[in-house]
Amino acid sequence: MMNFFIACLIGVIAGVIDILPMIKMKLDTYSITSAFLFYVILTFMIVYTQIAGLAWWLKGLMGPILALPTIILAAKEDKKSWLPMLVMSAVLGTVIATAAHFLIH
Repeated sequence: MMNFFIACLIGVIAGVIDILPMIKMKLDTYSITSAFLFYVILTFMIVYTQIAGLAWWLKGLMGPILALPTIILAAKEDKKSWLPMLVMSAVLGTVIATAAHFLIH
C-alpha cells in the first residue's frame, strides 16, 4: 500500500512540474488538467508495467511514446509546441522511472 502512495506522490510531483509553465503561460484549464492527469497515469504505467528484458531506465521512454497522440493534436493548433512537449515527456518519463526504481522497487 505504501508503494501505491509513493507512486501517487511521484505522479503528482511530475504533473505539477509539467503544469507550472502552462499556468504561467495562462493556457486553458482543459490543457492543464489533461497534462497533469497524463503524468499521474504515466507514473502508474511506468511503475506497474513489466516488459521482459527492458532495463528500468528505458521504461521512461513510455512517456514520449504515450504522449504522441496528444503531441500530434497540439501540433495541429500550434506548430512549435510539439518539440517542448516531446522533450518534457521524455525528461519527466525518465525522472519518473528513476524515482520509481529507487523509491519503490
